[in-house]
Amino acid sequence: MRPLLCCLGLAALLGPCLACPSACSCSTKKNGRLLAECAYKDLQEVPEGLSSNVTILTLSANRIGWLGQGSFTEVPEVQSLWLGYNQIGVVEPGAFALLVHLKNLDLSHNKIADFPWQDLRNLSGLQILKMNNNRLAGLPWDAFRFLKDLRSLWLNDNELTTLAEGTFDNLPSLSQLQIFNNPFNCSCKVFWLKKWTEKTSVSITKGGSTLCVAPSRLKGRAVTDIPDHHCIAPSVQLTYLSNLDNTVMYDGLTLTLHCSVAGSPPPEIRWKIQTSSRRVEINGPNVARDGNVKQSQERFLVFKNGTMAIPNFRKEDEGIYTCLAVNDVGTRDVSVNVALAGSENPAEDLLQDDPQASHLGGRSCYKGDEMDPSGAGEKLVIVYHMPRESKSRSGGVVPQAHLGTLLLALGIVLCY
Repeated sequence: MRPLLCCLGLAALLGPCLACPSACSCSTKKNGRLLAECAYKDLQEVPEGLSSNVTILTLSANRIGWLGQGSFTEVPEVQSLWLGYNQIGVVEPGAFALLVHLKNLDLSHNKIADFPWQDLRNLSGLQILKMNNNRLAGLPWDAFRFLKDLRSLWLNDNELTTLAEGTFDNLPSLSQLQIFNNPFNCSCKVFWLKKWTEKTSVSITKGGSTLCVAPSRLKGRAVTDIPDHHCIAPSVQLTYLSNLDNTVMYDGLTLTLHCSVAGSPPPEIRWKIQTSSRRVEINGPNVARDGNVKQSQERFLVFKNGTMAIPNFRKEDEGIYTCLAVNDVGTRDVSVNVALAGSENPAEDLLQDDPQASHLGGRSCYKGDEMDPSGAGEKLVIVYHMPRESKSRSGGVVPQAHLGTLLLALGIVLCY
């Protein structure tokens, strides 16, 4: 009787550890890890009844088509999860989020088009990720950002037409990458990938098969063969223009900034304005060819040729004006800090407002002047001389503004 009781007691202790669904076979490895082998069982979903201390779960070559938020709640200790060669098309957010011990995840040869990339944030110990032979058409640039231990990444045989710059940044342990057999559109959006492959130590398997499908002139060529002259990062230059052709103005000052850009493909011009009371972003021209303003509520008139005009420039328009040149290769910007000062003695007033400004160091600014890239600062100061009143020949008081401009040595246009 005593031996029987001992056996029953031992079974009671081991029973929970060896709990195993009928479709699976479970065993303990020499290293103490518990294996649940459920491959080739024609399963349509993740089976229930798995032990909580399973560390290796094999579900390959079944007919699983869906992974829910609670599909793996029974196996929180799993370290290796093999799900290749199923029919998985839907992965709910949270399906993998709690598997913080996961080191190996195989989702290859499925039908995954959308994936909850945020789930990977918790999987900082992941070392191998296989997502090849799926239907992925795009990836967020930070999809793998938190995978500091990732060594091997398989993305080949998907539907990727482009990859965002920075996709493989923050992966210090990455040593193997597979991205071949994707229909890459070799526009300048993937030019960064060519540059990255030239300097990385990561082994890119079958790099010669990472071919362009579009545009037609590059079809069949490797991504690494994109000609350099097709893709040139933007350069930008900011010029100050003035309507001060004479010293007496009655209609107010129109501040005009002109942004000249170069690059391939031709960069788009965008503006950012930061004043003390508001922040404005203008992505493209708002003045049509016929002169109509598309956004009538804006005081800032932006033209297709890169010119911005601010009619009746006043104190509340002071601030930082930034021109951005943007194309598929990158973004460059140049900024100028525009300030407006006024008194009967503009030089003294300017020095009071800005003790670091030097009247002797200034120079006159005429129409078309460029901001000197050798300047020590980025401050364009418009100084105007406005007497309190001026008497006409008939004795009446006539309001007028005597305007002049100084472009100080510490406030000059920059070119990038």
